[in-house]
Amino acid sequence: MNDAFKALADPTRRHILQILRDRSMTAGEIADHFNISKPSISHHLSLLKQAGLVLDERQGQSIIYSLHTTVVEDVIGWMFGIINKEEKRD
Repeated sequence: MNDAFKALADPTRRHILQILRDRSMTAGEIADHFNISKPSISHHLSLLKQAGLVLDERQGQSIIYSLHTTVVEDVIGWMFGIINKEEKRD
């Protein structure tokens, strides 16, 4: 989970996750949403993949990226666990 939090620390990577929330896309389609180079987007996608937040699947010559909802749900659940624990102390 540490890798997930490191990945989430970057606003570009958080924006990529928001984009992938709606549908799966290629790196080029994701890059169209940003004013940064395609190699930079690929680097961000690699870090998100290493953190388990994004899945990739080869389809012909393309790689399709999608949100790994199970891991995202785990991270959110952990965060809500902290909030609920603090609320119980009050």
